Amino acid sequence: MASPRLDALWGPMRVPFLILTPACVVLGVATAVWSGTEINLFHLVLVFVGAVSAHISVNSLNEYHDFRSGLDFRTTRTPFSGGSGTLPERPEKAVFALWTALVSLGVVVSIGIYFLYTRGLWLLPLGITGVLTILAYTRWITMSPLLCLIAPGLGFGTFMVMGTDFVLTGSYSWTSFVASLVPFFLVSDLLLLNQFPDVEADRAVGRRHLPILIGPKVSVLVYGLFLAGAYGSVVVGHLCGVLPLSGLVALASAPLAIPTVRGVARHADETAKLIPYMGRNVIINVVTPVLLAIGLFVAP
Repeated sequence: MASPRLDALWGPMRVPFLILTPACVVLGVATAVWSGTEINLFHLVLVFVGAVSAHISVNSLNEYHDFRSGLDFRTTRTPFSGGSGTLPERPEKAVFALWTALVSLGVVVSIGIYFLYTRGLWLLPLGITGVLTILAYTRWITMSPLLCLIAPGLGFGTFMVMGTDFVLTGSYSWTSFVASLVPFFLVSDLLLLNQFPDVEADRAVGRRHLPILIGPKVSVLVYGLFLAGAYGSVVVGHLCGVLPLSGLVALASAPLAIPTVRGVARHADETAKLIPYMGRNVIINVVTPVLLAIGLFVAP
């Protein structure tokens, strides 16, 4: 059993959800490999550490701000939303969450500076925007329905996949851009769906995301369109010649996605019945980028 001190540290990190980061990083590695790049293992390790640190930082900051705003005391937690519950149970450990976020962000910035030196200033736009997104997400981005919708996808898609590809290859590519659209749409959908159970609690603390603005029932339409966008990106990418035929293996998760959309549409306002579909949504988010990566790795 973990010690109480470690629980206070790991809880705000939301460790079980960090699995999403390797799935996105491996997709960036796959686009680099398909371009014919020989992978520098040291750079690969730094990318992985930086990406996980960025995810830990945004999670921990979210936990800290949600505790300080009082949101944690209003929300009903599910296995996939509402935070870890660590700080409401142990409020004296809030400083642990804040320091975890700041130290993790320091690691991200340090690794970013190294890659700016070794790979060039073209990485700077992604780096600056990524850091600002981490810092601004909970306090400001969640007040804008549009930014709140797309920011998670930008973080795990555009910044993580394209950033990984850039530091391994030294340049941007259409392949990495199109591949990054898969986690862009999926992770935006992940956070969108996880907001459904929290509408009233989030509204009470001033948030303005899409389910608050238009309601969960209408938000299901956006959820379905973004799922279609993820799979459509793979098909269009192949038709345009920037993804190989084997990349279409990413469509193998579609049979899970279709009934998930239907289930979400039926139970958008029923949290207890929505939870199994939230779980399936997590699986789709992790499996689909990995399948696309496999397709790139095995392509001739």
